[in-house]
Amino acid sequence: MARIPDAFIDELLARTDIVEVIAARVPLKRQGKEYSACCPFHDERSPSFTVSPTKQFYHCFGCGAHGTALSFLMNYDRLEFLDAVEELARRNGMEVPRETQQHNQNNDTRDLYNALEAAARFFQRQLESSDKARAYLDGRGVEASVRSQFMIGYAPDGFSALKDALGTDERRLKLLERAGMLSKNERGHTYDKFRDRVMFPIHDRRGRVIAFGGRVLDKDDGPKYLNSPETALFHKGRELYGLWQVRQANQKIARLIVVEGYMDVVSLFQYGVAQAVATLGTATTPEHAELLFRNAPDVYFCFDGDAAGQRAGWRALESVLPRMKDGRQAFFLFLPDGEDPDTIVRQEGAAGFDARLQAATPLSQFFFDELGKDINLSTLDGRARLAERAKPLLAQIPDGAFGDLMRQRLGEITGIGAQSQAPARPAPPPRRIAPSGANKPSLVRSIVVRLLHKPALALALEPPYGFAGLRQPGVELLLELLEIVRTRPDISTGALLEHFAERSELDALQKLAMQVIPGDEESWRVELLDAVHQLDKQTLQQRIEELQVKSRELGLDEADKYELRALLQARIGRS
Repeated sequence: MARIPDAFIDELLARTDIVEVIAARVPLKRQGKEYSACCPFHDERSPSFTVSPTKQFYHCFGCGAHGTALSFLMNYDRLEFLDAVEELARRNGMEVPRETQQHNQNNDTRDLYNALEAAARFFQRQLESSDKARAYLDGRGVEASVRSQFMIGYAPDGFSALKDALGTDERRLKLLERAGMLSKNERGHTYDKFRDRVMFPIHDRRGRVIAFGGRVLDKDDGPKYLNSPETALFHKGRELYGLWQVRQANQKIARLIVVEGYMDVVSLFQYGVAQAVATLGTATTPEHAELLFRNAPDVYFCFDGDAAGQRAGWRALESVLPRMKDGRQAFFLFLPDGEDPDTIVRQEGAAGFDARLQAATPLSQFFFDELGKDINLSTLDGRARLAERAKPLLAQIPDGAFGDLMRQRLGEITGIGAQSQAPARPAPPPRRIAPSGANKPSLVRSIVVRLLHKPALALALEPPYGFAGLRQPGVELLLELLEIVRTRPDISTGALLEHFAERSELDALQKLAMQVIPGDEESWRVELLDAVHQLDKQTLQQRIEELQVKSRELGLDEADKYELRALLQARIGRS
């Protein structure tokens, strides 16, 4: 796989404000020159996650997570490296070098995306020529702009319309099969999987078509909705229909509304509620919950009010409970019998639907209402049973105020002290205090630390460097750092570290970058120059000792004697 040029990555990170990238996903609070938050990569009670705008770098002192805007997108949004690069490039109006894109994209995967995109365009063209399909969408009030926004199409009746249009050779047929667009009968004959259905393309987080959902036009034609099978590109437990459109429609997503059907999402958008997504014919999974909260702090689950809807709500609660970090909220809205978001928003408009959301049941209330449904809380036995049911679930809530308040509420209901509900936590290990003078940092390390805090300090040194031949750990790494900064004088700490992204030195460098060192830029410059002076003296002494050994073992020629005298004189001058 071809590597994206370092110069492009440097420029990309130089144009990117890491605070802006992270703040769009994690609530940050300013603390002096830096920003802090509870770490998004592990559960914690007090903030240990720090973002430095000057270094363009983040670090968690709790779990050790650290990196640049690129690594944050890779870890938080679960993007591949190239996807993260393209996301930042798009934000900054930059174009990833074309040859790099072509080399980095797996040809086979790219062909699958192209096949699905071609299928979506085919279905859109078929919708234009189908009076029946257009009449159905007209009857549901779906305007042309919304049809285009969601790329809604139509799969014609018959067994081979898509196959005949796109499967023009053996290779294309195999691509359509692997993309889940064709089925095969017992005799081995392939045919279109979707027939006489309104088609809803499912997009990934980059807006690429990865699958389809198809809705019948005639309710007697068998399953109402038919989804693509799971493929190399599509895993229904990880994707949300409409999330791409939500992200395009909202600069900042304050809430997400989880509904059950494609048409529910489309209808809500039609009426101006542009924060709706749908699970794809499956219960809310932990992956769904993580994806929901990555995009919005408040999540509303909207289900039918019948027993099936209540069960779906509880499964959603079980998935979100371990992800209820402070600052996140979940609500449950159960609709009247026979109603769904589509019918409600048509009858009551966006204002009426929003009013229902405002009256939705908070997770905490739904939790205790559901657990206590068949329990007589007027008896000691009943309250003990509720406590026993609640304890393992409450233990899943991350450390923080929400978990404390949930245990407190259980105590109020049952009369059992909240302290007894808190999960036992191991005592922290005793701090080990190093003896005085231990682990004194080397000169090389002290220079590297200061360069990582302020890379431009490297410009105070002019090559060739006197210490270049010094045989000490870290000298080669120091020389490499100096060379990178001389090539990119304006490079930030984060961009500098990105040069070591796939190397064993990265962890050590990241830890050094987050060390707190006293003083300011000027004092660091003086300390760096002094340390370099000491390294130069050590290099000189190293060469003197080499010549002295040679003198004892082999003798010195005239050139060696001249060099030794000069070095001894230089040592006196540097004392």
